[in-house]
Order: sequence, then structure tokens, then C-alpha cells
Amino acid sequence: MGRSHLVDRGRLEAFSDGVFAVAITLLALDLTVAGPGHGSLAHQLGNRWPQFVAYLISFLTIGIIWVNHRAVVRNIARVDRVLLFVNLSVLLFVVLIPFATSTMASYLSRPGFDSHVAMALYAGVFEGMAITFGFLFAWTLREGGARQPVPPHARRAAAARFLAGHVPYLVAIGVAFVSPPVALVLIGAAAVYYVFEVTPAAPADEKVAEDGI
Repeated sequence: MGRSHLVDRGRLEAFSDGVFAVAITLLALDLTVAGPGHGSLAHQLGNRWPQFVAYLISFLTIGIIWVNHRAVVRNIARVDRVLLFVNLSVLLFVVLIPFATSTMASYLSRPGFDSHVAMALYAGVFEGMAITFGFLFAWTLREGGARQPVPPHARRAAAARFLAGHVPYLVAIGVAFVSPPVALVLIGAAAVYYVFEVTPAAPADEKVAEDGI
């Protein structure tokens, strides 16, 4: 493989890492309390439980996305213009997660239709992220797309396992209009699912190649 392809992949990964870092940091900005004069601290913390739960789920999800993104990118054989835009589409939804998290947490415990819309928005952003990440993963299944390709006979099973993670998000969008808390549980379950490796591992010689950049 040419040296230029390796450098391009390194730049793609470095840029993506920066976006992930910013997104995961922005999540913490919503973790606030009113301060002295607004009741006991325990009471204030109790009232803010949606923010803490939303932060935990979103933090874990972004972290898991980053881990899987790293595995996919390091296995890519060639970086071209199309792949760069596919990767940007993934990052578009990653950057939206803090906004969707803050919006959902603000409306989750409030009565009314807005809480349902906010939860549907939250699930929708995750579904958008999963769809675009699916395109990125599909890139590695193309002929010559991966340095360590998935064997042809195993590609369908690998794709099915990856796409199965979409189901909780899709169901959560519908359930959000019935019970936002249940939809939140489904989104959390999807995060747990993606903890397990659903992408090809990076090639064994990657460390050696990186040292030569």
C-alpha cells in the first residue's frame, strides 16, 4: 500500500478524533445545578436526574462509536474523496448528539407532547449516526476496501450483526410517542450491544505501519 494512503488515513483518524473529543466534552456542559438558595443540594441533584442519565448514555454511546470508528478506519485499505464525505456524515450526527441529549433531558420529565418529540429526536439522531456508520462499515466490505477483509462467506453475517444495532433506535423512535422512559432504556440497550465488537479488527501490522508515519 502506498505511503500517501497511510498518511491520508492518519489525517482522517486525527480529524475524527478531534470531533469525537469535542462532542463528548460538550455533553458535560448540561450538568449544572441552580446553586445555593434553590433548595438543598440533594433535592437539586434529584431534580436533575434526567440530565445525569442522558449524560451517561450519550457519553457511553459516543465512546463506543469512537472505539468502533477507530477499528474501522484503521482497517481501511484506501482513502478517497467519497470515503471522506461518508466519514463526515458520521461526524455530522456525532456532533448533534450533545444537542439532542440536552433537549431530551430538558423535556423528559415534563408532561405533554414535547417530551415525546424530544425523545424521538434523541433516538433519531442515534439512528442517523448508525445509518451513516453503516455506510462506513460497508466500505470495508467492498473488494479491496479493507486491509484485513472479511471473508466473502462471512460478509452477510457481519453486515447483519452490525445492522441489528439499528433495531433498538428504530423501535425507540416509535416508542418515544408512547413512553419516553422506555425509549430511553432501548437506546441504552443499543449502547450495550455496540460494546461488543461488531467491526473487523485492525491488521496486526498496523502498529508497525503507524510508527513509520
